[in-house]
Amino acid sequence: MPNTARWAAALTFTATAVCGPLTGSALAAPNAAPASLYAPSALVLTTGHGESAALVTPQRAVTLTCAPGASGSHPDAVDACAELRAAGGDFDALAIRDGVFCTKQYDPVVVTVQGVWQGKRVDYERTFANECVKNTHGTAVFTF
Repeated sequence: MPNTARWAAALTFTATAVCGPLTGSALAAPNAAPASLYAPSALVLTTGHGESAALVTPQRAVTLTCAPGASGSHPDAVDACAELRAAGGDFDALAIRDGVFCTKQYDPVVVTVQGVWQGKRVDYERTFANECVKNTHGTAVFTF
């Protein structure tokens, strides 16, 4: 029996030495290093016909992730991310395309953007007079 007792004590000591650091404060780790070296940029963009987002059923929705690389279901994620970076993440500052002529027909289109841009919360809504006018704001961001 003395050998069994020594063996049990050695096993208990080994388990404590190996698993001990995995319990208590080591698991909580409130000041742990960040999971990545970049601020997250992940957005959901929707569009639908109507006056405001509260009254519109989205007809199309895409995702756009710009960090660490451009991805998502947006049809032109690379250009959309580049365009947003150039505008500093300000959707109202997107360059308006020159040489595009739109009719004055009023068929309102609502665009919403929600998510995170470079670590900051985004909640954007804008109503355009029609689809053509929406597509003139920027070259890629709202073209989906």
